[in-house]
Amino acid sequence: MIEEISGLIERVTFHNEESGFCVLRVKTQGHREESTVVGSLPAVTAGEWLVAEGGWIRDQEHGLQFKATTIKTVPPTTVEGIERYLSSGLVKGIGPVLAKKLVGRFGAEVLAVIENRAAELQTVDGIGPKRRERIEAAWQEAKQVREIMLFLHSHGVSTSRAVRIFNIYGKQAIERVRENPYTLAKDIYGIGFATADQIAQRIGIPRDSVNRARAGIDHVLLEATSDGHCALPLPNLNAAAVKLLGIPEAAVEQALSQMLAGGSLLREEINGEPLIFLPHLRKAEEAIAARIKRLVQAPIVYPPIDFDKAVTWCERRTGRTLAPSQREALQTVLASRVVILTGGPGVGKTTLVNSILLILRTKGVKCLLCAPTGRAAKRLAETTGLEAKTIHRLLEIDPRTGRFSRNESNPLACGLLVVDETSMVDVPLMHSLVRAVPNSAGLILVGDVDQLPSVGPGTVLRDLIASGVVPVLRLTEVFRQAADSRIITNAHRIRRGQMPELRGADPSSDFHFVERDDPEKIAATLIKLVQARIPERFGLDPIRDVQVLCPMNRGSLGVRELNTVLQRALNPARPDQPVVERFGWRFQIRDKVIQTENDYDKDVFNGDVGMIERIDPVEQEVAVRFDERLVKYDFGELDDVALAYAITIHKSQGSEFPAVVIPLATQHYVLLQRNLIYTGVTRGKRLLVLIGQRKALGIAVRNDRPQRRYSGLLTSLRNDRRAVLA
Repeated sequence: MIEEISGLIERVTFHNEESGFCVLRVKTQGHREESTVVGSLPAVTAGEWLVAEGGWIRDQEHGLQFKATTIKTVPPTTVEGIERYLSSGLVKGIGPVLAKKLVGRFGAEVLAVIENRAAELQTVDGIGPKRRERIEAAWQEAKQVREIMLFLHSHGVSTSRAVRIFNIYGKQAIERVRENPYTLAKDIYGIGFATADQIAQRIGIPRDSVNRARAGIDHVLLEATSDGHCALPLPNLNAAAVKLLGIPEAAVEQALSQMLAGGSLLREEINGEPLIFLPHLRKAEEAIAARIKRLVQAPIVYPPIDFDKAVTWCERRTGRTLAPSQREALQTVLASRVVILTGGPGVGKTTLVNSILLILRTKGVKCLLCAPTGRAAKRLAETTGLEAKTIHRLLEIDPRTGRFSRNESNPLACGLLVVDETSMVDVPLMHSLVRAVPNSAGLILVGDVDQLPSVGPGTVLRDLIASGVVPVLRLTEVFRQAADSRIITNAHRIRRGQMPELRGADPSSDFHFVERDDPEKIAATLIKLVQARIPERFGLDPIRDVQVLCPMNRGSLGVRELNTVLQRALNPARPDQPVVERFGWRFQIRDKVIQTENDYDKDVFNGDVGMIERIDPVEQEVAVRFDERLVKYDFGELDDVALAYAITIHKSQGSEFPAVVIPLATQHYVLLQRNLIYTGVTRGKRLLVLIGQRKALGIAVRNDRPQRRYSGLLTSLRNDRRAVLA
């Protein structure tokens, strides 16, 4: 028998924004005690009036509950309910203290005042014009976001991205989504094709519609870019689209033909294989090749230099004698417009770069330095003693458009541009960078080609080296001081396909292998090492200084699982401190977090690591410290960050950490590759610990077959049609 209950929601005990599942404490009519109601709602706030249908059950663990099949809520009408409603954090800027003042001044009319007569709010002590405007805007945003939540929920999809949808589309959000739900998959981070397709099916878009097929093809190609591809072979694209859409291949081919005819996709035959490109990526590849060739062929622009005198003077100034290989490399750099400087750790790249900068700056050449990430730029500045910026900051990103102010019409003001960690630079970013290099400047690309390629599409550094167009200086000699580090010597062993030296490690060594065969034992040992043994022995902070690097995200030794257990071990919850749960993470003060997307407005970029300094439940803001900068996130923007006690090796590129711990097991089999483990090992500055199975380490060291990336850059550089499988 179905019953109906109604009452005031006293407390929201639990609410999952992904599924809508909630546990509510309700003061129901006809009951003295508060009742527990469980059910599903897209959004719910304490103080609302609830009407629910369902039945009473007795849960073994939680006792008597009302299990609701349907729940409806309406804004409160009583003074008590309204105060609780406004105190709950529904409206940014209104907390318990201000809610009490507002209800005391306006009584049950307060919601109507905020909605229709906001100017009257200024009659309340503590509310001036600016605060009134903020409350008014926050109220309107809350209304819009709740409408989006109801719309999404009614179409059977998660509501956790409602704030993001509102921020992108504004008041037209629901109208835009109704017109073309597939725009969600393109525009909203965290919403995939499946979610957009679910809405499309609910609002009546046919499964065999051309628009749906076009959206599916777009999605397949966009997903391919996240795997590093600039294109896909035609058969691969067709097969993936047919599988995704569940429609005949002929329908996919019809949509693809329209997209090619309209110019939204490009087809190019390379070595007899038809590749389908996203046009902006193919054009970027062609522009990179053309610009690099022009720079390489241009005459030298540096002032005349007496090489022998310059080297002698440089060695006297720095107190460092250049090895023959470094002198030879230096001579090539000074005689070339564009040069690539590559090599592993400890081979003298930093000494060589510093010598180049010292000589050219003394000759009056203006030098600019940059790197792909904030951490890499900071390291470059520390090793050179000069200012170094991220590429985005150097090119002066416009937060409103995401475009760079520096380009061929407004080039960088320099005679030499040095780019560090070039292996991390993808095709779109390299295109923007070379556009801004002045016609009269030199370009030095520094990087370790044996590391992982960029997270974004392409293998720019590898293609530039393979093309033979640019002079390449590959430094291989490990210098004496670096040879004392087992991190460096073992990194070079791994690079050559040899197992690292694992036996007889001195306790004071900087490289250790802790053998454990069982994943549970690997995880348990890892926690002990990070929490106590490493901090105690080396005097390091377990959160700031020790970084766990994982081959993958999933699994018992993946990023997600290890972050959960490391957070509990290193930063347990405190009852006196606020927490916020969003997007599958629980965020607390002192948590280490990583930015997962470029955010030009906030000036933070994918891979930046910071620490939560403040959580404000009233303003619904989290403040994260990134080095010297404090960056604020609304609760609804927290899908841009994730816990960072453990991060993937891919995300660690360009960074160094005092201590690095890497778990290795055969459950990571798919990703166990030489360049992956080599990149991870070279992230450790003072200490590197591998924990796990010797067999898994052996698989990684032997596997020198990185995933192929489909690209046209090498072809454009060589100006022929050879295969471009990197």
